[in-house]
Amino acid sequence: MSHLPEGTSELIARALAEDIGQGDVTANATVPENLTGQAHVVLKQPGVIFGLDVVEEVFRQVGVTEMDRTVVEGHWHESAPRDVALVNGSARAILAGERVALNFLGHLSGIATLTARFVDAVGGTGTRILDTRKTTPGLRALEKQAVSWGGGINHRFGLFDAVLIKENHIAMAGGPAAAVNACRSEAAGMLIEIEAETLDEVAEAIDAGADRILLDNMSVEDLRRAVDLRESGNAGTELEASGGVSLANVRDIAEAGVDFISIGALTHSAPQLDVSLLLEPNRI
Repeated sequence: MSHLPEGTSELIARALAEDIGQGDVTANATVPENLTGQAHVVLKQPGVIFGLDVVEEVFRQVGVTEMDRTVVEGHWHESAPRDVALVNGSARAILAGERVALNFLGHLSGIATLTARFVDAVGGTGTRILDTRKTTPGLRALEKQAVSWGGGINHRFGLFDAVLIKENHIAMAGGPAAAVNACRSEAAGMLIEIEAETLDEVAEAIDAGADRILLDNMSVEDLRRAVDLRESGNAGTELEASGGVSLANVRDIAEAGVDFISIGALTHSAPQLDVSLLLEPNRI
């Protein structure tokens, strides 16, 4: 599947092997071997659907190749319940893929839905919502895709593709300026971001020439002061707020004037979107 991140097919194969094992004893006992059916994949609550490419690959791997999508992914769907896909094929095969397909779809749609809620909450402020590396091991590429389909922006994918200097790096390097200079030498051309927990550290980061400052767990008032420091020190420095962000306070944080808000909960705490599968037999 062209839209699936590299390695997703293997991930799905492992998930199916984990679930099916030596065979589906219940379906083998209750479902005639040659029976076919049509499955309705159903959205049961409002939200953003994402993950139908994964669902299609799940069913392909169990031998079901006919799937029609009935919604557009990445859009908010208020009307529920509603079909999001129709799957036709062997009833046993559809049941074999059901749980793995729904696990992926519910999880990824939950991430997209939570992201969309945060993006909507800061609408009009100019602040952009970022994800983090707080992802499920092995699912990072899919989870970050879900964030982007919910309207968010992907932060660095891993340790290799962007610089983020945190407190331990600063301590090992001998201070903010030394850390920034070392990273500019090692990672020429990359945006240099550094963490700051206090306003004094913000001032040090600006003086050190960081391109972006991660404002860690600061109050809204301190965020405003950090914005003032940026304006008087280096107006080109980007500011990213992180830590303690919720739907209840994200608007206030955005209105403090930061450029970005990064939220680990997008990927590590998003509730699953409620989806189900209803199978109808084709009987002659």
